Amino acid sequence: MTEPFPAPDDRPPPARLAYDRHTWKEIAHLLANLPAALVGFTYVVTALFTGLGLTVTVVGFPLLAAGLAGARWLGRAERTRARALLGVRVEEPSRLPLRSAGGFLPRVWMALKDPVGWRTMLYGAIRLPWGIVTFTVTLTSLFVLWPVLPFIARGLANADRAMVRGLLSPSDELERRIAELESDRGVVFDTAAADLRRIERDLHDGAQARLVNLAMGLGLAKEKLLEDPDAAASMVAEAHGEVKLALQELRDLARGIHPAVLTDRGLDAALSSVASRCTVPVKVTVDLAERPAAAIEGIAYFTVSELLQNVSKHSAARSATVDVWRADGRLLIQVEDDGRGGARLDGGTGMRGLADRLGAVDGLFVVESPEGGPTTVTAELPWRDRSGALAEEARTARPQS
Repeated sequence: MTEPFPAPDDRPPPARLAYDRHTWKEIAHLLANLPAALVGFTYVVTALFTGLGLTVTVVGFPLLAAGLAGARWLGRAERTRARALLGVRVEEPSRLPLRSAGGFLPRVWMALKDPVGWRTMLYGAIRLPWGIVTFTVTLTSLFVLWPVLPFIARGLANADRAMVRGLLSPSDELERRIAELESDRGVVFDTAAADLRRIERDLHDGAQARLVNLAMGLGLAKEKLLEDPDAAASMVAEAHGEVKLALQELRDLARGIHPAVLTDRGLDAALSSVASRCTVPVKVTVDLAERPAAAIEGIAYFTVSELLQNVSKHSAARSATVDVWRADGRLLIQVEDDGRGGARLDGGTGMRGLADRLGAVDGLFVVESPEGGPTTVTAELPWRDRSGALAEEARTARPQS
């Protein structure tokens, strides 16, 4: 996750005798309650009576499931109206994972158990009497009680706000977490696809091209081996040089995928190797009593590697430090340099990609870089024990009997 921001305050200013834009919006919402409630109540009654009335047949439950799915659209429209006129910011519930449910009957059963649909049905059923009350009181007050109408409108609108938050919000924290994970899954897929394209491009433009030239050179050397041994030896020597370059490119590519030193010796040695290639002197301090899970270790390595590349290219720094430690079940990484500062998540230096990568695994990424420096980047990752992760991988890899 990127740096958290404070939740927006959606409370309107205090009501006053003078009519302001907030009061007029609340009046408009209260007057629109009746037509909106009529539409919602009609839909709810029709869907419920049709679905429940036909449950004695095979089409009743699918019709009721379709009615609950349609109620979600009704709830979305009411949330939009409340957001526009009352300033109520309510998150959209996550979609039902119908594709993962399997066949037709599991999908119908999932829709019938949808708490969002049932709460929206309840909202539509109770809104008709409330809509009549708010419409009548607001319209009458416009002509009879207009001096105190702002206070009346505020009280009625607050009741509407409570209904929207109570009945049209996501079910609970689990709903919100599902929505976050769905978004993070998309980020992970996009990142993996970008990495795959980069590997394919590096192989095609680098090692593959050199190996093709090597094969052609060796073929020509074979033809000239008998008739011109000196030329053949020169071609073999040139091919030997191409082999060395191809091997170096393959090593660099493998290091970019997952360096062997990280697998064999852990973060301390791997980050020291990255620091030695940085154009700025870097002091690395890794204070870990044990190694984290391989996936967490890999993300930490590539985070520091990308940050040190930014230090080399953009910071104009004289020195930098890398600190890695564990605290409260989190792996913490801090990279600091004394450069010119000005680094931002949207600055085009790969910071946004790092933030998305860490956010996809429930991590945190914070950049503090005032103009003139210094720049401090703090990253947090959830700690997972290496032994537990290896046991889980072994369990999932074991063939089912």
